[in-house]
Amino acid sequence: MIVSRSSLLAVAVVAGLIVLSPARAHAQWWRSAPADFETCADKAEKAKTKEDKTAALAECNAKFAGRRKPGGGYTYYDFMQDRTFDIAGPNPTPEEQKYIDLQYTAYLESQRRDSIAAAITAKQAQRQELQQGVQQVSLRTETEKIPVPVASPVKQAARIKASICAKNAFSCEWPRLSQTIDDLKKLFSSPPGKAKRS
Repeated sequence: MIVSRSSLLAVAVVAGLIVLSPARAHAQWWRSAPADFETCADKAEKAKTKEDKTAALAECNAKFAGRRKPGGGYTYYDFMQDRTFDIAGPNPTPEEQKYIDLQYTAYLESQRRDSIAAAITAKQAQRQELQQGVQQVSLRTETEKIPVPVASPVKQAARIKASICAKNAFSCEWPRLSQTIDDLKKLFSSPPGKAKRS
């Protein structure tokens, strides 16, 4: 039997690929791939170690965004909106993802409007409080008389006496006249030696 060179070359290439291929190469269709998160999580629970279970669950979580609903179908939870969406399969289709994104944009716009409205309401409340404070202060100043500083009682008595004695009345002049007479008496009644010294 004569084998052609091209046939021999093809056999050699196939043999070389088999020898050089990794020993643990698995085709996805040889084993049953999980269809959704729940199936994947069930397989992950059968892992031998806790670390393997955790890694397998993380892989399931990354691979499948949707969760199976009890009545059939799937739901997708968007934590950014704190809201769930019904989807056809274990992952949102491009159309479903576009709808979810549009809903998120509307959610952000609603949040922005709500925060602006809250800020305006807070500012109005602050203005009202300020106006009420101003009104209370103005009412207080109108109703309450601010006391005028009062002079000391001695100064008040002197002022009263000065206003009464302004007309050169004898009763006002008598104390001064009396003091002057007392001074003269002392001057003349003092012994002669003391008068000379002073």
